[in-house]
Amino acid sequence: MTDVLARLRALQQGDLPTHGGSTLAYVYDSGLAEADELGRQALALYGATNGLDPTVFPSLRTLENDLVAWAARLLQGGEAVGTVTSGGTESILLAVQTARDAAPGIAQPSMVLPSTAHAAFHKAAHYFGVRAVVVEVDEATYKADPDAMAAACDDTTVLVVASAPSYAHGVVDPIPELAAVASARGIRFHVDACIGGWVLPYLRAGGVEVAPFDFVVPGVTSISVDLHKYAYTPKGASILLHRTAGLRRPQYFAHADWPGYTMLNSTMQSTKSGAPLAAAWAVVQHIGDEGYQRLARTSYDATLRLADAAEAIDGLSVLARPETTLVALRSDERADVFTIADEMVARGWFVQPQLSFRGQPASLHLSMSAATAPRLDELIAALQAAVAQAQAAGPVQVAPELAEAAKAIDPALLDDAAFDGLLEIAGLGSGETLPDRMAPVNALLDVAPPRLREALLIAFLDRLMRPS
Repeated sequence: MTDVLARLRALQQGDLPTHGGSTLAYVYDSGLAEADELGRQALALYGATNGLDPTVFPSLRTLENDLVAWAARLLQGGEAVGTVTSGGTESILLAVQTARDAAPGIAQPSMVLPSTAHAAFHKAAHYFGVRAVVVEVDEATYKADPDAMAAACDDTTVLVVASAPSYAHGVVDPIPELAAVASARGIRFHVDACIGGWVLPYLRAGGVEVAPFDFVVPGVTSISVDLHKYAYTPKGASILLHRTAGLRRPQYFAHADWPGYTMLNSTMQSTKSGAPLAAAWAVVQHIGDEGYQRLARTSYDATLRLADAAEAIDGLSVLARPETTLVALRSDERADVFTIADEMVARGWFVQPQLSFRGQPASLHLSMSAATAPRLDELIAALQAAVAQAQAAGPVQVAPELAEAAKAIDPALLDDAAFDGLLEIAGLGSGETLPDRMAPVNALLDVAPPRLREALLIAFLDRLMRPS
């Protein structure tokens, strides 16, 4: 047993740190060692349980109902019901599937979403045959445009979508106006609050002015909120809330027409470990309202301070004033954000590059956790040094002929050999390992059309995930 654990710890040495506040995407760290340990113990305690049948493990039913009630209280949903899922993507998938199945008379359903909506909605469109009607956001604020969203709705629309906040820019869409658009047409309206749903209510309770975004807004029919983000619980736990039980009913799947047990599911999964649910319940109970209010304010204040400091760095600017705990930064022409990201990694900080999109510049995404706040001066100093180094090196240059060729390639016509060649050109080699610096790779991906980006990265992932 000791040897196996030693091997696991050795393998982990190549991973980004999940604690300490230096990884500003993918993980969320409260900085509370006791809460982390409690979560680990709860994971172990419930690791063998199965949430497939809540009558077999009634404790799981109690834990889930407790968490849903907590979230409904936070999000001002008096009669709201909900389901604990494996993460924000599953919550979003279920919201779309439920809207589709609630309108069986619409043969070719669609949903209207701002261009900043999370990619999980496009995954739902792909899985469930709900056409995504994408509407451009306001160029100045990066927020959804209610008039344009209204114009995009038609007789096939089963869902209207908004973000609180959007992942890429950290801004909250105008929820009341968008809810009114949906409500006037009898269309369901989903608020993706996977990131903000556990932060905005506690900021509001602490006196921060928060625009209405939850069930207090008439017309909001469902909300997704992740526990493994700013509730700081172990992965993976999210909640999908519906305003009423009647709205949730189409989410359920049952099948009795086979010789085995009658399958009855509330989520995409059938068998699902009770461990993340138990861990989430334990951590939420331990931290409590006062703890979450303190953690939310700590992260929010640090986010605002980071944004101010970034604006003061020559060559950097903030794309949009943060409304929760996310910051998006861009660079002027003296450097590119991909080189800045590499320089940050070299200094012990992971920030997430975001490629350019429909006239929006490439940017850096930073998710601020409470554990990062005490190290904010270190983070700012690293950002200053990284920008200076990136400016000294200059932007990564992609050969013009390569950029033009990338725009002309139809990925649907490429075979495996062609992808092997393109991966080599992109700097991803055979796909077996990652390059030391990602800036040249990201710069090439940035000039490629989205479909080619997708195809290249799928080819890379396919090669990366093969047994050696």
